[in-house]
Amino acid sequence: MPYAAESEQRGAARRAPKKTTFAGLGVAAEIVDALADHGITHPFSIQELTLPIALAGRDIIGQARTGMGKTLGFGVPVLDRIFDDADIAELDGTPRALLIAPTRELAVQVGEDIERLAVHTPVRVATVYGGRPYEEQLEALEAGADIVVGTPGRLIDLHDRGALVLDKVAILVLDEADEMLDMGFLPDIEKLWSAVGATQTMLFSATMPGPILSLARSKMNKPVHIRAESEDASATHATTRQVAFLSHRMDKAEVIARILQSPGRERTIIFARTKRSAADLAEDLAGRGFAVGAVHGNLGQVAREKALDAFRRGDVEILVATDVAARGIDVDDVTHVINYQTPDDPMTYVHRIGRTGRAGRTGVAVTLVGYDEATKWSMINTDLDLGKPNLPEWFSTSPELQEEFGFPESATGHVGRPRKVLGARPNRPSRPAAPGKRSGRKRR
Repeated sequence: MPYAAESEQRGAARRAPKKTTFAGLGVAAEIVDALADHGITHPFSIQELTLPIALAGRDIIGQARTGMGKTLGFGVPVLDRIFDDADIAELDGTPRALLIAPTRELAVQVGEDIERLAVHTPVRVATVYGGRPYEEQLEALEAGADIVVGTPGRLIDLHDRGALVLDKVAILVLDEADEMLDMGFLPDIEKLWSAVGATQTMLFSATMPGPILSLARSKMNKPVHIRAESEDASATHATTRQVAFLSHRMDKAEVIARILQSPGRERTIIFARTKRSAADLAEDLAGRGFAVGAVHGNLGQVAREKALDAFRRGDVEILVATDVAARGIDVDDVTHVINYQTPDDPMTYVHRIGRTGRAGRTGVAVTLVGYDEATKWSMINTDLDLGKPNLPEWFSTSPELQEEFGFPESATGHVGRPRKVLGARPNRPSRPAAPGKRSGRKRR
């Protein structure tokens, strides 16, 4: 997988002052070299604001939208202090830093990013999350881990087993705190926070709801609140072209099939509201000849990781996902986000379309609003001030649809022979055996 923040840094390098570099901010040479290995020398906005304060050991509340470079904003100072700070005890194989993420996918991504940062240092990183055997994670902790990245549930399980020692943790990081709140992890976070002996805490979040702020005030020591942008900035990326229109439920797949043939379309994430609808849409698109991966809650962890890895590599350019399964997916160069079903609330809309138009790139966010979803769209439009109260009504055959997306006039709903979905629907009933063949089951 490409370095998760690499594309963000390339855009940042063009915008940040040339005199501002990671080396100039006092980052250890070994970490600077690891960043340079991936062509990264200049910090992004949230990183430039965060690093001097974090390297000094201060508590931080960092606020920035998805895709603004938060991972390196906390990853660089965590590794730097663990590796080369006299205030932190010498490494002995027990964790000195604990990084908590809301989802398996985000935990894996953060863990991989930290490992790449640590390549020129002796710091060891372990990533733990549910859906994987305990044995391999227990072995990693027993072998020694200086930084542990994980999801709340698995971290608590390992701690309760006595396998995860937290009393020597000097730095605690909460990533995507608002999503952890939405997923009901607040009690788990409080339990883990009470178990660590952290002297520095960094909390990063796209939004700051009341419960998160209350937790921060009660647990953190005079935190510095850092915003990567002004308070009145738009909740969505200005570089994202947002298109919304009324679409009949029975015509949505046909509409999407044509949009997927738009010029310049590359990696695309299509969001569905339920596991069933995600599976159905993925199979429909694969039947039309598109290379599609699926990520939703009915799939096992191995199948989800297989689909995500294929999407990251570019083996499939279309990923159909539910909101919960897609949380934490951070893939470079997503050109299009399509809302097959209208999000339930404005913040879900922001999180969905924040996957494109990142770090100065342009992107396209498309929302197909069903006739029974008009109320939801009205709430999103009003809350985010999108200026789209009256939506046009387009069908797959509407000339306005073709004009908006520029796909060929000759485009149809099929592009080739049917394919299989990567991350296919599990537990599908087997087909009946052909006449004259054994069914594989014993007769009574």
